Amino acid sequence: MPASTGFNPILPVPVANPVRAVRKIAVLRANALGDYLFTLPALYSLRAAYPRAELTLLGAPWHARILSGRPGPIDYVAVVPAVSGVRDGDSAPGELDAFRRWAMGEEFDIALQMHGGGKYSNPLVSALGARVTAGLRAVDAAPLDRWIPYVYYQPEVFRMLEVVGLVGAPPVTHSPVFELTDDDRAQARALVGSPTRPRAVLHPGASDARRRWPAERFAAVGDALAAAGVEVLVTGVGSERETVDEVCGRMRYPARPLVDALTISGLAGLLADSALLISNDTGPLHLAAAVGTRTVGLFWIGNMINGALPERGRHRALISWTIHCPECGLDCTRDIYPARTGGTGCRHSPSFVADIPAVEAEAEALDLLNAHRQEPVLVAARGR
Repeated sequence: MPASTGFNPILPVPVANPVRAVRKIAVLRANALGDYLFTLPALYSLRAAYPRAELTLLGAPWHARILSGRPGPIDYVAVVPAVSGVRDGDSAPGELDAFRRWAMGEEFDIALQMHGGGKYSNPLVSALGARVTAGLRAVDAAPLDRWIPYVYYQPEVFRMLEVVGLVGAPPVTHSPVFELTDDDRAQARALVGSPTRPRAVLHPGASDARRRWPAERFAAVGDALAAAGVEVLVTGVGSERETVDEVCGRMRYPARPLVDALTISGLAGLLADSALLISNDTGPLHLAAAVGTRTVGLFWIGNMINGALPERGRHRALISWTIHCPECGLDCTRDIYPARTGGTGCRHSPSFVADIPAVEAEAEALDLLNAHRQEPVLVAARGR
């Protein structure tokens, strides 16, 4: 059935009429690594629908550092000034007004709000002077020209595909792909060398303590992989050093800690060189999948709905079914994000994924390791 009927045969995402004579498109998505990766299928769909248009990401400083000059759907990155509810930080006096003047001068044909519910971001997008605005709208947000309701529990990839569908961009994929450069792998190999045997990465950190699986269980999985002949690396940022050290200290086999050792580019190269990643639900998990690495992800059930990929050949999602806060008993399916769900909020931050047994993660990791080891044999067999 053709896309003009409002239905796309690749994925069942409704598609509206395209915008005519589009030269420039702006997309607001100024948040973290995983958030950007969830947006990639939508950005590639935009690129396919408007192949001659310039696509500008209105992002954060890290987007400019990592994406400028990188192959992919984005032509330019413009850093959004710090705006309450959009991007944290301090802006110089007049910086926001200057940004708005710059945007008006760009004469964007389409401006997309793909940043959240829109209470703070919709006014910013509306002020850019685009011919057509489109995006997400929560109950407390102003409308755009074209919008869909922001409902918290929805797979993020499909949320973004719905947004670009508002401006006539049918889905071309649902799988995020982060395109690698030679420099990505060169950064990683300068630090840890090229792999001489299967390499597995453990990532035990997460910015939200509720998403962190216990360190001793990461250590158990690391030992199971090391016993199978795998080189084990444990990654983290500076604030996660204690957790990384605990995982390495609890392991019976040696593991190499890498704390604040790589840029996002270098991390992408490291993950691309690795057989698999075992991680909490955080940016490196989604980056690993986007560079083609097998993953074992540890998800709280609410985050599973929003962030887990649907494929199970290469990506195993282990689910914690904890619904009530282990400390106060509050139903956190409704109150873990009170600003989004209207609840009163739970102030506690115990692990909400601690009920995932280590033995399950070990089994999934070893199964993916076996698939990795068989893959060259399968490739060779297909070539005969």
